[in-house]
Amino acid sequence: MPSPRGLLYRWYVRRLSAALPAGRLPRHVAVVMDGNRRWARQAGYADPSIGHRFGAEHVDDLLGWCSAIGIGHVTVYVASADNLRKRDSGEVDHLMRMVEEVVAERLADPAHTWRLHVAGRLDLLPDSTRDALKLAVEATAGRSGPALTVAIGYDGRQEIVDAVRAHVDDAELAGTPVSVADLADRLTSDDIARHLYTHGRPEPDLVIRTSGEQRLSGFLLWQSTQAELYFCDAYWPGFREVDFLRALRTYARRKSLAQR
Repeated sequence: MPSPRGLLYRWYVRRLSAALPAGRLPRHVAVVMDGNRRWARQAGYADPSIGHRFGAEHVDDLLGWCSAIGIGHVTVYVASADNLRKRDSGEVDHLMRMVEEVVAERLADPAHTWRLHVAGRLDLLPDSTRDALKLAVEATAGRSGPALTVAIGYDGRQEIVDAVRAHVDDAELAGTPVSVADLADRLTSDDIARHLYTHGRPEPDLVIRTSGEQRLSGFLLWQSTQAELYFCDAYWPGFREVDFLRALRTYARRKSLAQR
């Protein structure tokens, strides 16, 4: 039998969920999943890297919460390009195994409904991680359900540089003689947006960062210019459904004030 505390928690979750205005929920939620290692230390684990497993497992909880209230697009920030270059190799290896074993394999399971997209520099990933993610993308491509984007090996500034380069490459492939000056004059924000890693997906309405840090760390710099930002003190593995619902409540209130 659930404890009184557990029953009270579930009642509060239902109350918060029921109070959310359907017309003011975000279509796309992006999450900087920060604080895995700090959570593990706080929980008393000798190896703080185990926090990455709990963090990877927790993505499934987030997807379940979003499915329950009709949020159809989620982006999660797994690792920046800078993390992959500078973090201890043992920690990076462990994180990549969690991406392969927990995120990629679980999403590829036919029982899962979410479609997978990957944003970032896949050439920075180990071959096994890159292959696991590609197989998961292929396995989920035909699904009609909600969409998850995993940002890994990602850097928002590099994404914009890559988008501009891709636009220039397209102009060259088209075979139409265009000077650099003409190309620069004709360049529009739509040209860049067409070549972003996240092309074809809506821009995020709400960006949540856990662990108390109040910065984007290069996450979706182009895409989040109009997004609401929400910072939560909880470390990612300890981020509860009630914390998520409070973020949505804050988002709805801000939208309501903006419409007045």
